[in-house]
Amino acid sequence: MSQTSRSPILPFAVACVGIALFSVMDGAMKGLAMAIGAYNAMLWRQAVGLAIGGTTFVLTRGAWPTRAAMRLHVLRGAIAAVMALTFFWGIARIPLAEGIALSFIAPLITLYLAAILLKERISRASVFASLLGLAGVGVILSARIGSAQHDVDALWGAASIFLSALLYAYNLILQRQQAQIATPVQVAFFMNVFAFATMLLGAPWLAVVPDVKHVPEILLSAGLAYVSVLLLSWAYARAEAQVLVPVEYTAFIWAAIIGWLVFGEALSAATVAGATLIVIGCLFATRQRPEHVEATAV
Repeated sequence: MSQTSRSPILPFAVACVGIALFSVMDGAMKGLAMAIGAYNAMLWRQAVGLAIGGTTFVLTRGAWPTRAAMRLHVLRGAIAAVMALTFFWGIARIPLAEGIALSFIAPLITLYLAAILLKERISRASVFASLLGLAGVGVILSARIGSAQHDVDALWGAASIFLSALLYAYNLILQRQQAQIATPVQVAFFMNVFAFATMLLGAPWLAVVPDVKHVPEILLSAGLAYVSVLLLSWAYARAEAQVLVPVEYTAFIWAAIIGWLVFGEALSAATVAGATLIVIGCLFATRQRPEHVEATAV
């Protein structure tokens, strides 16, 4: 299924659009999480996403996944559900741009996971890049802890986003592996199937039918998430992960704009400084091109 192209320009551009749409979706989900709770925002978004994905899968006569692909779909779907839930729970408690900045640590964590799962070698440059990233996280968190306006809920929000970043790092590895053995439509559909199944585990205790006024936001977030997965799956099938990782950082710009326009969130100097350190570390790391052996399954 690998279709890695000689020129990464088009996959890079497509991935940029995918991240932009994901950022708008993050804004919509932040509003939903604040209104109906992160769990219900995720549950109903996944329900709509499953309907969209199922319809597309049937209309395009999508191929049934191989055993290896199905294993990846199950694993990524479950991880994506918890990853998204912890992220949306977190951004409901801290500014959107700050949450996105903290999540940028994920690609650096991916370097170490790649060493284990894809047999990549970790260079001294990558270790240095990781230290820069951790310093960036420290700047962001220290400013919040030292602020007179900080509260325990916001600190828990930051911790939740860091947990989400750990899961997202693994998600990046799985995304690349999926793209090699499954079509974007298949990935998007089955990822929704297993993410929704994971969310349903808490339904007997946590599920609440949302008010009709929240339906447009749920439909919008589900549609944006589905299209974004399609675009990113297409891009990752045609370019190496290390080429596309820098695209992730464009989300900070979108988050700052959306946070300011929609939620009236000011962009702090500490958030900008911390995000800059993290991005420099990540870009420095991705300039290294270690030899690796890609696995088809974990």
